[in-house]
Amino acid sequence: MTGQSALPCSAIEKTSGARVGPRSSEAFRRARDVFPDGTTRVTIERDPTPRYVSHGAGAYVFDADGRRFLDLNANFTTLIHGHAFAPVVSALEQQLRDGTCFANPTEKEIDLAALICERVPAIERIRFCNTGTEAVMFAIKAARAWTGRPGIAKIEGAYHGAYDWVEVSQSSTPANWGSRDDPNAVTFYRGMPDSVLFDVVPLRFNDPQRATELIGRSADLLAAIVIDPMPSRAGLIAPDPEFVSAIQAAARRHGILIISDEVLNFRQGYAGAAARFGLEPDLYTLGKIIGGGLPIGAIGGRASVMAAFDAGQTRPAVPQGGTFSANPMSMTAGLVAMQHLDEAAFARLEQIGDLLRSRLMHAIERRQVAFSVTGAASLFRIHPKRLPPRDFREAFWSKSEAAVMTELTRFFTAEGIVLPNGAAACLSTPMGETEIDLIVQVFEHFLSDRAQRMEWGQP
Repeated sequence: MTGQSALPCSAIEKTSGARVGPRSSEAFRRARDVFPDGTTRVTIERDPTPRYVSHGAGAYVFDADGRRFLDLNANFTTLIHGHAFAPVVSALEQQLRDGTCFANPTEKEIDLAALICERVPAIERIRFCNTGTEAVMFAIKAARAWTGRPGIAKIEGAYHGAYDWVEVSQSSTPANWGSRDDPNAVTFYRGMPDSVLFDVVPLRFNDPQRATELIGRSADLLAAIVIDPMPSRAGLIAPDPEFVSAIQAAARRHGILIISDEVLNFRQGYAGAAARFGLEPDLYTLGKIIGGGLPIGAIGGRASVMAAFDAGQTRPAVPQGGTFSANPMSMTAGLVAMQHLDEAAFARLEQIGDLLRSRLMHAIERRQVAFSVTGAASLFRIHPKRLPPRDFREAFWSKSEAAVMTELTRFFTAEGIVLPNGAAACLSTPMGETEIDLIVQVFEHFLSDRAQRMEWGQP
């Protein structure tokens, strides 16, 4: 597959073409002997066998059987420069010779921290860790130390990593999510302590009046409101200005901190997502793109709040360490990647993102089909909905909608494109109009093929 397609096949042939090759099948057979379900990440997509990757180059990945795919996943939006970005590779080769990790700090961590603080003035101090999960966890601990309160409010359906409190109501369903005015706090995994539920207030996205009421009702409990400005798994939906203003006003009124989780959405602009949507957080959590393809997380924000991590002369209010926190490999890769993400690079990603979303929506409108598109900057998500959803509940798929999205993902795979199923898809700096043309071309053919099958009475 070269990135161009003649699109000659039927839907049945597309399903067949989406299947993995023999090397992936054999790898999965071996993997099931050593991993509980054959993988080490629950987020790995399989249909029913995962596709194993041998290497990546620019905007493309190559599977173990030699097939090339345009990568719209980019390791869950991490690789904003695509795969094997030459400046990062070169810098890492030198750092590998100099040493991969030390018990002492290095100057590289100061350089990356200074770059981030310069771009986001509200980040007056910063700490590095290894993952987005850690970043969110330590931000919440800092908010608890600052306020003396244990609880958080969070957006229903939003993902913030694997910390018990932020997992509440992450995957609620119509069977358990409760009323629209008072969403239930729902456990995420079997055995989650029920006590966690008492410390979490779920909020519906883009419902400013009810969010204000729920925050006020539990204000004495709440240390922080954790908000992803455009929650990916909850629909990749933009916040209404009124909702942002309401959250901010309620937090200030009750002495609650705002944590902007931008582990994914920091790629929305030179200064991140909060700046884009007018949010003024006390703390930020970062990850993914700031590591240049290596593991990373970061907590940043007001100096007074970040003082919770200050070891100084005494034990800090919130001890935070980590054997590989601020390791020089991640610092090196992150610094080089971010240096190449200047304002011009973000402007170009915005331009091709706008172009793609516009062309996808035009294809939908022209055929009057039940699809819609959300997203911003270099992120987009296709929904099996006639109208773009405004919150998690509206974005939730019925059984038939889930089947449509599986069909869409398979169709894209058969045409040599990795399209995440039910998550944010993303563009990267190596992409251009050729890749945009291909994405739109494949989507249009999917719509045409589906229309023909429905006309013929086929499923």
